[in-house]
Amino acid sequence: MYGKILVPVDLSNANKAERAVKKAEALLDQGGQIVLMNVVEDLPGYLAIDVPMDIIENAVKDAKSQLAVLKAKSPHISSTEIRSGAPAREILAFAEEIGVDLIIISSHTPDFTNYFIGSTADRVVRHAKCSVLVDR
Repeated sequence: MYGKILVPVDLSNANKAERAVKKAEALLDQGGQIVLMNVVEDLPGYLAIDVPMDIIENAVKDAKSQLAVLKAKSPHISSTEIRSGAPAREILAFAEEIGVDLIIISSHTPDFTNYFIGSTADRVVRHAKCSVLVDR
């Protein structure tokens, strides 16, 4: 059904990430590819002073190793990408850069903060230029 699927994953929940990859495999055309992505959020300036300097570097290293583990579990995953910044913005920019047909993104149960600032999945759904599947 889809030739190139982007699966942005929150590495704090490995079960959701694996489930999203399985859904991507089920929707993938023969010879298609799955691209895994993780976004390491930037620290706000007011917090950057109080945390160790290498916290972002360590988060990127950890993300690389966790994405490698996920990639090893599926022969359909062609590549991985790690970006730093606002998750929704980075997901949308990368999806457009590589020309994906579908984004499969996991969502969580909304909490109080979602009513004020929204969630990453909400922003991706509203602004993506391709189809988006939200996995609850």
